[in-house]
Amino acid sequence: MKKLFKTKIGRLRIIGFLEGISLLVLFFIAVPMKYYFQNPSVTKFLGPIHGALFLLFIINTLSVGVEQNWKFKTITWKVILACFIPFGTFYIDKNILSKYPQNKH
Repeated sequence: MKKLFKTKIGRLRIIGFLEGISLLVLFFIAVPMKYYFQNPSVTKFLGPIHGALFLLFIINTLSVGVEQNWKFKTITWKVILACFIPFGTFYIDKNILSKYPQNKH
């Protein structure tokens, strides 16, 4: 795990994991609590955290894309699109991000 923090792609993978978890918690716990139980406290707490992780994921994706010389039309847009889809960041991590070496830059 320590090794992931040392590279941009490693940090992107961690942010993607956290963003994916926060999206799932929002969809499957916070939103039902808000609308079915009239308790918006979880969405008020987690919404801004998810928003920050979402923005960090987008910014870091663009940064890693430049660093790794990704072509926007073939890789970068897929990674960005993943954060809009439940389980998307996990899929992208397994099928794209984990394939890149974790070399220190």
